[in-house]
Amino acid sequence: MFAVIKTGGKQYQVSANDVIAVEKLEGEAGAQIEFTEVLVVGEGAGAKIGAPFVEGAVVTAEIVEQGRSRKTIAFVKRRRQNSKRKKGHRQAFTKVRIVAIAA
Repeated sequence: MFAVIKTGGKQYQVSANDVIAVEKLEGEAGAQIEFTEVLVVGEGAGAKIGAPFVEGAVVTAEIVEQGRSRKTIAFVKRRRQNSKRKKGHRQAFTKVRIVAIAA
């Protein structure tokens, strides 16, 4: 069985025991969290599609780690104008393991 969840403005297709990196969520490693914004749950022809969310569907996950991704560099150079700018950014993420999908 799989589910499509929405968190951090993005959608993820998950199954039990999947480990995914999502936008930063509050909590320590080992804490249990629940995703209630479930868009699709089920398998094959028996899948339930929400409008926009499936009523009563919950995906339970466990936080594996909190971290920050590799540095992304935004470099802007304007030719022949002696102008350049360099900025760096490291996005925070939370790695979660999907424990259960309840329809």
